[in-house]
Amino acid sequence: MKESAKSRATFIFIAGVARPLLNLMMGKKWEGTDKLPAGGFIAAPNHCTEIDPLVVGHMLYNNNRAPHFLAKAALFKVPGLGWLLRATKQVPVERSTAGANRSLQVAQEIVAEGGAIIIYPEGTLTRDPDLWPMKGHTGAARLALEGGIPVVPIAHWGAHEVFPRYGKSFHLFPRKQSRVVVGDPVDLSAFAGKPLDKATLTAATDAIMDAITGLLADLRGEQPPAERWDPARQQQAKHGRFVERGQQQSGDGADAQ
Repeated sequence: MKESAKSRATFIFIAGVARPLLNLMMGKKWEGTDKLPAGGFIAAPNHCTEIDPLVVGHMLYNNNRAPHFLAKAALFKVPGLGWLLRATKQVPVERSTAGANRSLQVAQEIVAEGGAIIIYPEGTLTRDPDLWPMKGHTGAARLALEGGIPVVPIAHWGAHEVFPRYGKSFHLFPRKQSRVVVGDPVDLSAFAGKPLDKATLTAATDAIMDAITGLLADLRGEQPPAERWDPARQQQAKHGRFVERGQQQSGDGADAQ
């Protein structure tokens, strides 16, 4: 993607600060980066800790793909942080239908310009007790099918050991390693030309989540659950923090990817 001069300069500044810190915090091993498309694409990673965007953004930036995330709209109102988000053309996400449509429009523009838009299909940190990908939302599938945009599944594992899900402190010692693997674009050809109704979008989303889960299973060397975790069936909120049953509910800290 041809970034503006302002965007390039801001990314260089952020990378200059973030990359050395990430390299100090954990080792890294990246696989499959040659599968990243030359043109615009949707990156669809799993989501198990708050520092996931740093891990995925680091990998993409080092492979000459400026990362553009869907981020909670409230973050754009934070002094300093909001300026950085706007300067690097991150995408604000609102819960309203109109706001969601605007977000998808901006995402389409980024991809059309050859950029990488990162969408977490789970919508928030996984609620699965063992950190497997849970049931996905349909936004990534809709964007992909509407625009004929490739969806690249990404799985990573290890960063949660440095900063656990909803953690309050970093665990730097002993030194941990973050592993990231990039998969082949998800084959969504079976859904081409079909009406984008609930059934089509759900099936396409399941295909994306299956690809992510398969990559993560290989990384972990374990078998995923036979049935994907569904927060609704577990009477859990779709957004915000959650706690294990029997513990007091914490304050809302909703992810908005």
